[in-house]
Amino acid sequence: MPDTDLLKALEAEIVAGKLVPADACIVVGVSGGADSMCLLHALVMLDGQPDFDLDLHIAHLNHGLRGDEADADAAFVQAAADGYGLPCTIETVDAAGIAKEQQVSVEEAARDERYRFFERVCQKTGARYVALGHQADDNVETVLQRILRGTGLRGLAGIPRVRPLHSGSEIQIVRPLLAHHRQAVLEFNNAHAVPYREDITNTSNEPLRNRLRNVILPMLVEQVNPQVGDALLRLSEQARWVNEYVDKTAQEAFEALVIERTDQELSINAPALIRKSRIMQAELVRRAIASFELGEQDISFGHLSTVVDLLADQASGKQLHLPGGMIVSKIYNRLVFAVPTEQPRETIAAEIVIHVPGRTTLPRHGFEVTCEIVDLPVAEAASAMRASHLGEEWLDYEAMHPPLTVRYRRPGDRFWPLGAPGTKKIAEFLIDAKVDPAERDRLAILCDRLGPVWLIGQRIDERVKLTRQTRRVLKIRAGRIE
Repeated sequence: MPDTDLLKALEAEIVAGKLVPADACIVVGVSGGADSMCLLHALVMLDGQPDFDLDLHIAHLNHGLRGDEADADAAFVQAAADGYGLPCTIETVDAAGIAKEQQVSVEEAARDERYRFFERVCQKTGARYVALGHQADDNVETVLQRILRGTGLRGLAGIPRVRPLHSGSEIQIVRPLLAHHRQAVLEFNNAHAVPYREDITNTSNEPLRNRLRNVILPMLVEQVNPQVGDALLRLSEQARWVNEYVDKTAQEAFEALVIERTDQELSINAPALIRKSRIMQAELVRRAIASFELGEQDISFGHLSTVVDLLADQASGKQLHLPGGMIVSKIYNRLVFAVPTEQPRETIAAEIVIHVPGRTTLPRHGFEVTCEIVDLPVAEAASAMRASHLGEEWLDYEAMHPPLTVRYRRPGDRFWPLGAPGTKKIAEFLIDAKVDPAERDRLAILCDRLGPVWLIGQRIDERVKLTRQTRRVLKIRAGRIE
């Protein structure tokens, strides 16, 4: 693909609203390599056009793994930022030391630290987008690596083009170059004299990803299929379509299967689950495991398949032990997921859908919620925020992702308290706010599809506050039932 096509494609996608708004504040992750420098230069070029008003901030994390070479990368990125006249945040972490302390791989520690770094920079700048320079050949390598390791459909879908920074985050990771191959990136850099640094570790055939890039994929191209990369990308795209369908269907089905839930245990209706297709069974099992927020890195397709086999077993009382200390049991008509601890259990009620606009009675909570949608001129935003009463909030409706529900808190629930520097566990927020323990268990939480937006009677989430860009307001009031 000629370099001009790359820029035109990027422009068209932003204009169409498929990646970021044309006036977005974007944190650009820049390593100094060919891909990230191509992305940075392309965004700078777009920002110079009349229809764009991008607010770009460069972010570079030195993982402390390559000594002087890594320091030189950081200096290169800073020099590039100075040349473009853009703000730049550079930090250094000891990824190897963190990996040893947390007993995880260096690769996993580096990735986690990188995403925490991006979140910090977004919080500092007010950005809701992190742009990364992954391109199509990265996706090819990812898909092939996952196939060789034994992946399911979720892994086969490859690198997502757009996704939240983490579960419940309003910050989106976007990968504008993912549809473009490495050759197009290099042609763009050559045509526009974009400088970049070569990572000398890429020439090594270790780890596996380098071996795939340098040895296995070239061999497949030469001896099996010259278009093997495109074939893997087509397979990835089809897997992504299937995943989107399964996700939507499973989201609608999951809550209906839940019999009982506490912070340590989740019981699912086994007969109802077994009537579903095997692929849906596996996805619903994955969601049950994910609801404990223990991390899914160590949960493989084999684990999911074993749990589905347990579901089909007519015997009662059998158990499976999964990573993270989770125990899955088949007890008569229930499939029970448990993470035993010595702490007392807290009951977690099912979600209640809120009528917007309209009134919803919540007998278990002892109050009702009234919602009204108001068109609000920008000039009235500040006075509207001051006008709210106790038990009432004014939220940016266009920043929300309906449907809205009310529920009790769940293990690992996080939100971004209004005015705070970043996200926080709700449990920790309530402790810091000196909320009585008995009240913590009864706290009602308003949620959208991304997670909590209002701890009713306490604090709203930063992502739904009124801003100068607010156009539609959700006026919501929670009052005791008369």
